[in-house]
Amino acid sequence: MALRIRSLAVVLACATGWYAGAALSADAPKPVTHTVIIEGTRFEPAVMTVNRGDTVVWLNKDPFPHTATAKGVFDSHTIAAGKSWKYRARTTGTHSYICTLHPNMTGTLVVR
Repeated sequence: MALRIRSLAVVLACATGWYAGAALSADAPKPVTHTVIIEGTRFEPAVMTVNRGDTVVWLNKDPFPHTATAKGVFDSHTIAAGKSWKYRARTTGTHSYICTLHPNMTGTLVVR
């Protein structure tokens, strides 16, 4: 009898945990795609705030290549003129980034 009660308690605890997790995930915001425009040798917007799981696309509208590089977090490598690069935001925090080809170009990605 005691074994059945313990087994039932374990089943209920697992079911309750699953239900609570399902409720939390149902309330979580859906991933969104955001765009940073590279034009006039600058990132626009210069500061972008996104949620973890969102996608950020850097679209290069300049006639020459750029990068979007946050050391240790993301690195687009060369984004050719007229091309884009995307990054799924997985690391929370404030990430300063630069164009390694034009270090005066800076931006900040805030991931919540």
